[in-house]
Amino acid sequence: MKVVIVFGTRPEAIKMCPLILQLKKVKQIECIICLTGQHREMLNQIMDFFDIHANYNLNIMRTNQTLTDVTVEVLNKLDPILEKEKPDLLLVHGDTSTSFAASLAGFYRNIIIGHIEAGLRTYDMCAPYPEEFNRQAVDLISTLYFAPTEQSRQNLLKEGKRREDIYVTGNTVIDALSFTVNDSYCNDALDWGKDSRLILLTAHRRENLGEPMRHMFRAIKRVLDEYSDVKVIYPVHKNPKVREVAQEILAGAERIRLIEPLDVVDFHNFMARSYIILTDSGGIQEEAPSLGKPVLVMRDTTERPEGIVAGTLKLVGTTEETIYHELKGLLTNNALYQKMSKAVNPYGDGHASERIKDIILQRFSLE
Repeated sequence: MKVVIVFGTRPEAIKMCPLILQLKKVKQIECIICLTGQHREMLNQIMDFFDIHANYNLNIMRTNQTLTDVTVEVLNKLDPILEKEKPDLLLVHGDTSTSFAASLAGFYRNIIIGHIEAGLRTYDMCAPYPEEFNRQAVDLISTLYFAPTEQSRQNLLKEGKRREDIYVTGNTVIDALSFTVNDSYCNDALDWGKDSRLILLTAHRRENLGEPMRHMFRAIKRVLDEYSDVKVIYPVHKNPKVREVAQEILAGAERIRLIEPLDVVDFHNFMARSYIILTDSGGIQEEAPSLGKPVLVMRDTTERPEGIVAGTLKLVGTTEETIYHELKGLLTNNALYQKMSKAVNPYGDGHASERIKDIILQRFSLE
């Protein structure tokens, strides 16, 4: 059996590499790894860490590339690979433009598509943008749905997907933590923040660029002015528009450290050693609860409501006053902090990749 696995961004790589390692254990499966290069440097770091080598790299990344550029390039460059390899199964992950374009290329070739992390929804096409569209579009043309939670499964059932094609597996990002988090890890930036209540900040979403991001950063600075034992580390995304706002609002602040993006090992260990995480990301909402870290999500919606229900996450929007109030509350209310940090992670037990491997073996009669 031949399986082509396509991904192109850092978050996809973090979540797909544990699954690739599982599939490579099966002698009946030939894994063909195809990178699109939607991200480049950050993606290569993760591939090196997991010691996984790509069979193909589309190298689509261009300066100031648009979503149209990504989609067209993936379609054009992936199609001849699919024609050559003729896979039995095409695996894509999540909600990226890479996943949308790759699944569309597979659909046009009449290839069975398996969607890892299927069924997450906000039902708002503008938030997250363009990820909500991408995820729904991939699910529209997939055959196998590997849903991380029961809520995701229910979303797919409501949309008319066949019950027998949906599998609740947990999220493969939890599997990745077992490879990356290390008690002996050390880093100069963490040494700088070790005598404080350290806040790890990430902010990069397209819909938050500009004024919403300014609101986020101003709220954080206000909290720092009031609490001398709090420090912030912000690995700044490479998007020039993000960096512009970060420099405008945060540069030069005494207890805020702006650093370059972290590789997966560094980032997971930074999370493990932080006190609170402030983010507008998606995957962090799944990772941090496994590490016992409360997460304030600077978005108005989330496709991961299970964390809200479980109490590990709290949506705080993008207005300055709300973020300021919620962050301050978490710093002052120890009972609230303990409740969030001790909530049970709803996103899995670290064995999702193994389950997906077993399901593929069963569905293709390879057991």
